[in-house]
Amino acid sequence: MNSENPRAVLLIAPVVEGLLDKLSSAYSVYRLYEQQDEAAFLRERGVNIHAVVTRGDVGVKNTVLEQLPNVGLVAIFGVGTDAVDLEYTRSRKIAVTITSGVLTNDVADLAMGLLLAGARQLCHGDKFVREGRWLTTAPSLATQVSGKRIGIVGMGNIGQAIARRASGFDMQVLYTDRKRIENLDYQWCADIYTLAHESDFLVIAASGGAANRGMIDATVLNVMPRHAWLINVARGSLVDEKALIRALQNHVIAGAGLDVYEEEPHVPAELIALENVILQPHVASATHETRQKMSEVVFDNVAAYFDGASLPNAIE
Repeated sequence: MNSENPRAVLLIAPVVEGLLDKLSSAYSVYRLYEQQDEAAFLRERGVNIHAVVTRGDVGVKNTVLEQLPNVGLVAIFGVGTDAVDLEYTRSRKIAVTITSGVLTNDVADLAMGLLLAGARQLCHGDKFVREGRWLTTAPSLATQVSGKRIGIVGMGNIGQAIARRASGFDMQVLYTDRKRIENLDYQWCADIYTLAHESDFLVIAASGGAANRGMIDATVLNVMPRHAWLINVARGSLVDEKALIRALQNHVIAGAGLDVYEEEPHVPAELIALENVILQPHVASATHETRQKMSEVVFDNVAAYFDGASLPNAIE
């Protein structure tokens, strides 16, 4: 590792091995997550860093960026920017890039997978067969998905991909967003309460961040039909987790399919104990194909930055 190399990258958290290898072959890579004393490391090496690579669920703290006087890029492995202070990066003229357009299909696929697994009791059915109960007992009835109403919170690229898949199941698609999207032939709801009340499945595909924190709270859960399912493939911070646990325990709603949580990787024991919840370890984009594409996008943005070229995936 050459501390004088002007092409130095600070890696905030572990990424897939292929991306690490590619970055290491082209640049000096410092791994912040391996440092015993991060503050001392940043004091010594911070001036050498010109680009930061991080994951969407981890981001980068302002206290770290403050120790990097020459940094000009934060390249995010993911699409979430809620863990990066965009006002601060703009004030420093630090460019921020994401892996846009890459993980949309995988996240939408998992949303439908959680929906189907919950409604059709797929995990229960698997356990039922493995435990030998089918030999003596008839399986319980599940809930039909086709023809039902799906409400989508956030109609960006991922929300629209979920809507297209739901349409293949002849579902009625409703959505809420900051405003009606004119070219979409789906039913727009002006507020989340109307959407929740009218949905058999409420799917969260909105962005994270302070403005949306806890948007799915007890008041939203209480207006949902008792047979409804909540599906979250966005950010755990969007849901009041304690309110959700109470709603599930008291059968205010039928169930939930969750890929994200408030304090990952710590999942509340109360959620784990519930049988009307499908739990996944934040793996919506975790396929070989998508992680490879995400790696390529991150590297391309870092390479463009150091080459003084236009950044392919910069956000405003």
